[in-house]
Amino acid sequence: MNKADLTDRIAASAGISKTQATAMIEAFIVSVSSAVKNGERVTLVGFGTSAISHHEAQNGRNPQAGNVNKIPARRVAKFSPGLELK
Repeated sequence: MNKADLTDRIAASAGISKTQATAMIEAFIVSVSSAVKNGERVTLVGFGTSAISHHEAQNGRNPQAGNVNKIPARRVAKFSPGLELK
């Protein structure tokens, strides 16, 4: 399913226009993205939880050349599915 399919399904089930459904989806994506970027945890019961995970800096090795590379610390978005989704 892609964004257009999701828009069609939401519009049909809610009895609204596709334009309104698209606006709802865009607002949802922007809201969740900004919350996760700000370090907040977003939980939708039955669906899952989105949060930021912190990866510490570490040393990596190129298996072909054998040289050691430094991998910088970074923040990574992660999603954990809820029980109903599993």
